[in-house]
Amino acid sequence: MSDTTAGRLPGLPVTFRPGRTRAVLLTAGAALFVVITLIALLLDQLGPGERISFVFTAALLAGVLFLLARPKVVADETGVTVVNIVSRRRLEWAEILQVNLRPGDPWVFLDLSDGTSLPALGIQPGIARQRAVADARALRALTEVRSTAGPEAPRS
Repeated sequence: MSDTTAGRLPGLPVTFRPGRTRAVLLTAGAALFVVITLIALLLDQLGPGERISFVFTAALLAGVLFLLARPKVVADETGVTVVNIVSRRRLEWAEILQVNLRPGDPWVFLDLSDGTSLPALGIQPGIARQRAVADARALRALTEVRSTAGPEAPRS
């Protein structure tokens, strides 16, 4: 995905996601669920309802961590799908005017043709800054090549 600096675009379809962050969140969610469930099963003084509430709470906490691990950006021939924590949005290439990852930004922002900006949490500098910068450059290069939303291009 970092081949765009050498003049090559990544092959489509391509998925961008924060790999290390995702691995940490999925591992922590699974470990949290297992530990809390084991505690519920090993404590003799707990009744059946309390054990169920422990397991339910563990599942709820793990579910939140799994949702935080969900973000990704998928680019294919027809456009981009941005999957954030609880939302999914499909964009045509022409809808994306600019891909931004400025210093200090927590993730990539897509400037759209309707005047709004869409956060794309699938590319975030958190743990792996260089990877995020390379992914943002790759998505920007794909957008520039595939978008027809230039200043002279007719919009439909």
